[in-house]
Amino acid sequence: MREGRWLIGWGMATANYPMNYAPASARARLLPDGTAEVTSAASDMGPGTWTSMTQVAAEALGLPIERVKFTLGDTRLPRAPVHGGSLTMASVGSAVQAACRKAREDALARGRGSDLAAALRGLEQPVEASADVEPGDASRRFSMHAFGAVFVEVAVDPEIAQLRVRRIVGAYGAGRIVNPKLARSQCIGGMIGGIGMALMEHAVVDPRNGRVPNANLAEYPVPVHADAPAQMDVTFVDEHDPHVNPLGVKGLGEIAMVGVAPAITNAVFHATGKRIRELPITPDKLL
Repeated sequence: MREGRWLIGWGMATANYPMNYAPASARARLLPDGTAEVTSAASDMGPGTWTSMTQVAAEALGLPIERVKFTLGDTRLPRAPVHGGSLTMASVGSAVQAACRKAREDALARGRGSDLAAALRGLEQPVEASADVEPGDASRRFSMHAFGAVFVEVAVDPEIAQLRVRRIVGAYGAGRIVNPKLARSQCIGGMIGGIGMALMEHAVVDPRNGRVPNANLAEYPVPVHADAPAQMDVTFVDEHDPHVNPLGVKGLGEIAMVGVAPAITNAVFHATGKRIRELPITPDKLL
């Protein structure tokens, strides 16, 4: 397909990433003023762990979100797994949910009522509960994965081998989506990371000493705003999987990038007829 001097190509690829679930712990403390303090030694490197854990806690407690404070980032807090492998929400989120439910049930039982705020005022002292969660044998009995499909449009200038990604659309089945806004941002970031993987990023290893001479942002290019396509759409498939974990989440950290680079290379093949099998797709490979 052509659009003026540009060759236009469409490509798609599937995405698949396992649902990971690790042991985790959390503590919930309900105060007489009707607020809650929830803690776990998790971290937040940007995907919104702070916000989403607060949401999970507020939902489990039945309190307004502004009445819940979630604290993380301290090794003195209840244990949490490494922040990676798309397992934070499944693991820490399940622990937070369990601790909050336990604290709520304890407060209502001791306060002999059905209203948590009233029960806490009547007790006049904090109610604290902790919870530990860990995977069972469900992963040995069921296949647990998040899935996706990525669609891309590229434009290639054959005269100078310039390649631009113009559109990306991703559809994902990742279990329960706790915070759609944060989840969409995670997927948009994964799409941009996939552009870097497909077109720019290349760590060069010196065979003489094993060093990476371009281990700096001056010589290791990554996508910037100008490289991001104007249209990036994200769609989540509404699904419920009762076997993955108590929250029903599957994680979005990795699957957001899986499939983007293959979809781009397929779109390049559609536009140019050149099948690129080694990344990144640099101009010399298109000439």
